[in-house]
Amino acid sequence: MTDSSIGEIPGFFAVVPAGGSGTRLWPLSRAGSPKFLHDLTGSGESLIRTTVDRLTPLCGNRLMVVTGARHAEAVREQLPELGPDDLLVEPSARESMPAIGLAAALLEQIDPEAVIGSFAADHVITRDEVFQACVREAVEVARAGKLVTIGIEPTHPATGFGYIQTGEALGLEGAPSALSVKAFVEKPDGETAEQYVHSGEYRWNAGMFVVKASVLLDMLGQYQPVMAHHLRSIANNPLRLNELWPRLTKIAIDPAIAEPAAVDGKVAVVPGAFGWDDVGDFASLASVLVESAEAPGVKVLGESELVVMQDSTGVVAPRSGRTVVALGLDDIVVVDTPDAVLVTTRDRAQDVKKIVEKLKLSGREDLT
Repeated sequence: MTDSSIGEIPGFFAVVPAGGSGTRLWPLSRAGSPKFLHDLTGSGESLIRTTVDRLTPLCGNRLMVVTGARHAEAVREQLPELGPDDLLVEPSARESMPAIGLAAALLEQIDPEAVIGSFAADHVITRDEVFQACVREAVEVARAGKLVTIGIEPTHPATGFGYIQTGEALGLEGAPSALSVKAFVEKPDGETAEQYVHSGEYRWNAGMFVVKASVLLDMLGQYQPVMAHHLRSIANNPLRLNELWPRLTKIAIDPAIAEPAAVDGKVAVVPGAFGWDDVGDFASLASVLVESAEAPGVKVLGESELVVMQDSTGVVAPRSGRTVVALGLDDIVVVDTPDAVLVTTRDRAQDVKKIVEKLKLSGREDLT
């Protein structure tokens, strides 16, 4: 076996669920071209490309992407190294549990001892080496039979994330920082978030899970038995995918197995001290972009020469080729695309999804 601190992790398979439409980042992100396909950091690489590049040192070519039929071609274009069996195409969106569960059922057949790690395609992570060290610890805990999550050390009392309440140290060899999980808790209000951060017992829930494929399917068998049966049936006979997929419950992995398994003492957490952001809205986007050297307080996603800001601050994404000018406005968000222009403030960033809903109701689904 190779040194546990370097090189690929034997028997480790990475799973990258690539779904959602990122409605809070409209009109940059749309149903037909969701945020994971875009460069949202100015790095020159899309979020899914950087996600795969971050995982490859750990898993090598043992990587599987799960996405919808609408996005499969774009994913293959961005990830040409994927083999024919490395891209799973969902017949319809069913949330994260069926997607991750299908990958687990297929990998269980390839390697009965396989450990899988599920990592979203559209998150921004800094300090890759710290992230990779956390995954290595998580794999060690997963081999002991636990469902393992990586909990982000909170930098502020965020109300937009769920939290993980941590318990006692597990004392496992190869995983010195691993803790038991007492509970997963929903997004708190401001006062509760303050209490969580002050207590030191809570971590942000980034939706990262590491577990043996067989353990995940066995947990599904306990908490979602019909889904477990159907997923294993599909793995045994892939021709049944279109028949059985619509019967699967639409549910995320947290309520499906993580939350009940935590109550039963089957979940562990490895705290992560790396930088993390789910880039869930334009306020988050502003936090991951670099401030313009020429204009303090201004962050540009795209060609900076197309942006002219005078006595103004905020985020501008010039995507139409036109020049965007702002005068005397603070903390604004301007996204200029060929067919739609969004103007709002960072304070209202969470409400952008309401505009998408309004467009759909008014018959303008061509814009969403």
